[in-house]
This record gives sequence, C-alpha cells and structure tokens, in this order.
Amino acid sequence: MPALEWMNWTLPTAAFFAAVGVMLLFMTALELAWPTVERKGLLPMATTRGDRLFIGLLGAAFIHLGWLGFTELPLWYGSIAAFVWFTLEMRWG
Repeated sequence: MPALEWMNWTLPTAAFFAAVGVMLLFMTALELAWPTVERKGLLPMATTRGDRLFIGLLGAAFIHLGWLGFTELPLWYGSIAAFVWFTLEMRWG
C-alpha cells in the first residue's frame, strides 16, 4: 500500500475510521428501510437522524479535546462522557 505510507495507521486510528464507516453504512441502511422524519427533541431545532449523528460526533470530538486540555484524568473517562453524550443526542436530541 505505497499510497498510504505517509499516514501512520495505528490500530486505534484504523478502528476509529472503521467505526465511522460502519456508522455511515448503518445510517444509510436505516434511511433506505425507514425514511427519517424531522423531530424536535433536546436541541432547539428540528433534526433528522443524520443531523443528530453529525452533532453527536462533533460533540464527542469537542468533549475529547476539552478533556485533554482541561484535565489530567485518563482519556477513558472522557470517552465514557462522549459516549453518554452521543447516546443521549441520538436518542433524545
């Protein structure tokens, strides 16, 4: 794979991109099976499933960055907080 030699592909990096790819495939399958309808939840705007996925991923990234910037605790705790945020956002966002 000479085209990808410039990237330092570690197992966590590959797992992250694989997880995002699986989420996108799953969301596409859901959209084809059950078309989404906009709904208003915790956020002050109507969102679709895809909107909530994007907002959840963006929020999880900011939680991780904030965790790294403002605390010395292990990142696993930040990952748990990000997972809780993402779950709440997808369910009630």
